[in-house]
Amino acid sequence: MAQLKVGEMMLELDEDGFIQQPELWDQKVALALAETEGVKDLTEPHWKLVNYLRDYYQKFGVAPMIRKVCKDTGMKLGQIYELFPSGPAKGACKVAGLPKPTGCV
Repeated sequence: MAQLKVGEMMLELDEDGFIQQPELWDQKVALALAETEGVKDLTEPHWKLVNYLRDYYQKFGVAPMIRKVCKDTGMKLGQIYELFPSGPAKGACKVAGLPKPTGCV
């Protein structure tokens, strides 16, 4: 299992780079995970999407479907791919500290 060092913390990652201890997620962890996705800086639109994903997951226990993400955030799918080139499931959910989605996010 891979690891990611964030400050003094060492996080366990699964084979796809998703954190295994979501309770340790914070903004520093998000920034470190974003770098693993090739995203150097998290802008306001990045945080809007990340916070939406986290809030939805905390309420419902699953990542939202991509149509719901687009509707609720007002973002088009193309915008999400501009923010997270690996996509809403792999990139955005990973940075948000969610478990790897099993369905179509």
